[in-house]
Amino acid sequence: MARTTMPAAITAASALLAGVLLVQWLAKLPPPWCLGLLLLVVALLAWRCPRWRWLACLLFGMVWAAWRGGAAMEARLPRTLEGRDLVVIGTMADLPLTRTDASRFTLRVEQATLDDGPVALHGEITVSWYEGAPVLQPCTRWHLLLRLKRPRGLLDPGSADSERSALERGIVATGYVRDDDANELLAGPHWCVDGVRDAVARGIAARVHDPHDAALLQAFSVGDTRGLTPRDWEIARANGVSHLIAISGFHVGVAAIFGVWLAMLGHALWPRLGLWLPRPQSQAAAALLVAAAYSALAGFGLPTVRTLLMIAVVALARCSRRGSSGAQSLALAMIAILLVDPLAVLAAGFWLSFVGVAFLMLCLQARGRGLRAFLHELTAGQLVMTVALLPLSLWFFGQASLVGALSNLIAVPLVSFVIVPCALSGMLLLGLCPPLATPVLWLAARIAHAQWWLLEQMASWPGAHWYLPTLQPLALLLALLGALWLFLPRGVPLRWLGLLLFLPLLWPPRQPLQEGAFRVWVLDVGQGLSVLLRTRDHALLYDAGARYPSGFDLGDAVVLPAIHALGITRLDMLMISHGDNDHAGGAETVANAFPQASRYAGEPARMRIPMHQCMTGQSWEWDGVYFRVLNPGRGKGDRDNDSSCVLLVESRGGRLLLTGDVSSTVEPQVAAALGPGPPPILLVPHHGSKTSSSMEFIAAVRPSLALVSAGWHNRFGHPKPEVLARYGAARIPVFNTAEQGAIPLEFPAGAPPRREPGWRLQQPRYWRE
Repeated sequence: MARTTMPAAITAASALLAGVLLVQWLAKLPPPWCLGLLLLVVALLAWRCPRWRWLACLLFGMVWAAWRGGAAMEARLPRTLEGRDLVVIGTMADLPLTRTDASRFTLRVEQATLDDGPVALHGEITVSWYEGAPVLQPCTRWHLLLRLKRPRGLLDPGSADSERSALERGIVATGYVRDDDANELLAGPHWCVDGVRDAVARGIAARVHDPHDAALLQAFSVGDTRGLTPRDWEIARANGVSHLIAISGFHVGVAAIFGVWLAMLGHALWPRLGLWLPRPQSQAAAALLVAAAYSALAGFGLPTVRTLLMIAVVALARCSRRGSSGAQSLALAMIAILLVDPLAVLAAGFWLSFVGVAFLMLCLQARGRGLRAFLHELTAGQLVMTVALLPLSLWFFGQASLVGALSNLIAVPLVSFVIVPCALSGMLLLGLCPPLATPVLWLAARIAHAQWWLLEQMASWPGAHWYLPTLQPLALLLALLGALWLFLPRGVPLRWLGLLLFLPLLWPPRQPLQEGAFRVWVLDVGQGLSVLLRTRDHALLYDAGARYPSGFDLGDAVVLPAIHALGITRLDMLMISHGDNDHAGGAETVANAFPQASRYAGEPARMRIPMHQCMTGQSWEWDGVYFRVLNPGRGKGDRDNDSSCVLLVESRGGRLLLTGDVSSTVEPQVAAALGPGPPPILLVPHHGSKTSSSMEFIAAVRPSLALVSAGWHNRFGHPKPEVLARYGAARIPVFNTAEQGAIPLEFPAGAPPRREPGWRLQQPRYWRE
């Protein structure tokens, strides 16, 4: 029986996964009639063609994923309601986050209304409360006036796809709380699992004096990451231990073992218990019960759910007195997750969880029992996981950690077997014997503190941050096959040849630039500006996007990932047009990452880092490409927008004019300094503000193409309709990063420049707006 069931489960899981994946590459979902036709084919194959049931599973995966994806897109806020005020009644989901600039939370919508009646809006929305926000507690119900929009994110090389994340998490809208006297806390049930998590987190904070140690314990024990800083996440990524912070599946496995011990203790204390509850069945049930309780306490993240499902499969098989192999359990767990939520494949955690466990099952051989065998499996397991998950880490995050094997070898046992049990035991003692709770939590905090100090040191080691250009799917697949080949059982010949399959990953194909050519990427940084320029052997960054009081830094979230994804390893110059936050906010982060880059700014006095003054007349040449500063004049670096560094880039193929935020006051001087030459590609001044792009300036510059860097539905209304009308009257095409995503430009040597499709159009997916 086991011989037929196990391959059947693995085949069904693989086919179902393939069908779900095929849908995620579509730019547009198939119509309902097509799904209905496919469903009919599935039924016929499953009924009449047993040998083709794998194809039935594949087609069913496509139908199921397409239907769920279409339903999720239909659930989003209707476009006609974007920017309008809605009255929403809902319940806090997850743990609200309080920062200096705003409180942020997820609201599960119960009811939404406009002035003219109810609105069909259901699901979860992410909300910011900027001013006058009360102390927010999980599980509470609220009546709020909200202004919402559909989930829409920035699209750039190497950066996260927030629209994909919103679809996977079931987020139907984002918005903020409007100031209204009717905003109030409503009566209702104030208990839920998140409330218990919050109570545990507050209990830890009250008994651990060091706030950072308390934040680490909260993250390790109940997945509460609200107290962690961006620096903490950077250290975690550098050591490859982010999975421990977010509660890994290994924690759930430890909880299940604890459940087995509880059952064994019960049978030892009451031997007659075995007459009613057989020992194997009671141990399986206890393991599942404790694992489920801890998964709920951890917030039911995907790694915990995956492990919980595997434990459930084993427990059910044990209770029904049937055998279950590890591969079968993993396959059944995957089938369960895909049937419950096929959109889970959009999350990195899905792949890291299943691929990691699959590699451990395939590559680790049992070495008996005892401490020696345990230590071998622990050390070999970390090596297997580091190598096996290296391609996936580079694919999803654009970086990987080469010290991760050693870091995890230290962190996994400490966190799973010492820190988490101590933290949870301390919270349990609060109800049983409060005087004992404080020393137990103190011990856990001291161990967490020492471990984090060690991880901080290891984060500075060579290889802790390892970046590669954007991977191609074929290179990813070959690297995974290479990792599998490397760790095949002993006796398999030529295992070292698996290293060769890593070559497309480690040395991706590049398109070298010729002398006199350059490439440009106008990055999508929302309402701000950042332009990356590369010649054959040099690179320049013009502006770096904004940094917000919450700590969100577009220099870190967009600019640096784009630099790494595009294969740029050295930045030669950082030029910040002027001191406004939407241009200069991310400059410090970029400067710290590339300290060797020379720095220039239109308003050095307003910068947080030392920079030189850019001024008219400065010029240089890189690889046959010529750079000339056209503004500001000498002694005019204190005029805000009109102090912007205006940079002209020229080559044999064409010209590019970067204008910052200059207004019509200085546009005549810029146009006069431009000099003769072919029509340039123009970066529209000041994001298309009505104070810039005068008709005289457009006529004098005669751009062949105009590019706008602006935020989607930004509060300034940029680019202004009258500005677009001026460019339209001059028959100059205008392209906006808000609509296109990052916009690539190519300036070949000796050929006219060309604009390539924006990032939003280069990689179309059905979940993108």
